[in-house]
Amino acid sequence: MITIVNVGYYSTNYYVLGQSTTRLLLDVGLPGTLPKLLANLKRKDIRVADIGYLLVTHYHPDHAGLAQEIKAQGIRLIVLEPQISAIPQLKSHMNPSMPYTEITLHDNLHLTFDTSRAFLHRIGIAGTIIATPGHSADSIALVLDDGSAFTGDLPPVSMAGSENYDTVSSSWLLLRSLNATTIYPGHGPIQPLPAL
Repeated sequence: MITIVNVGYYSTNYYVLGQSTTRLLLDVGLPGTLPKLLANLKRKDIRVADIGYLLVTHYHPDHAGLAQEIKAQGIRLIVLEPQISAIPQLKSHMNPSMPYTEITLHDNLHLTFDTSRAFLHRIGIAGTIIATPGHSADSIALVLDDGSAFTGDLPPVSMAGSENYDTVSSSWLLLRSLNATTIYPGHGPIQPLPAL
C-alpha cells in the first residue's frame, strides 16, 4: 500500500504520495506560503529533495498558487491537456496583494490521460489520472488502484448546481467506474465515496 501524508494547512489538504526520491506532491498552497509548506514537510520528515513531481488538481490559488515556487525547488510540474489553458488564467484569480510567481509553460511534464498510468507506474504509484470537470473545467483526479481518489474540489452531486449537475454527476460516475472507495478531498476530512 502506498504511503499518503497530508501536509496541508489553512483548511486545504496537500498530499505527498510514495516513499522514494520520486514522491508525488498533490496540490500546493497560496502564494507566499512556501515557508508553511516547507515546515509541514519537515515536520512529517519529508525532504523536498525526495519529491520529484507536483500534480495540481485544478488551477485555483489555494491549489496551485505556489506551483512556480515549488518548481524552483527542483520539483517538476505535471500538466494534463485540459490544464494548459488554465495555467495563464490563474493570475486573474489572484488577489493583487499576493506575491504570485507566474507559472512557466515551457518546462513542465505534459501527460495525456492515456499515458498517465504508465508514468505513475514508473514512479511507483499504481493508479491513473482522469478528467473530473465540475468544480472547474481543468479539474482532474488521481485514482489509485487501492481505491484512494484525490478529487480536489469536485463537489458532491448533492451540492452541484443545475448548471453543472450533469458534469459533476459524470465525474463521480467515472470515479465509481474506477472502483474509487475513499475520497481524499482538497478540503475537509477523508471520507468514503459519496452516494450518487
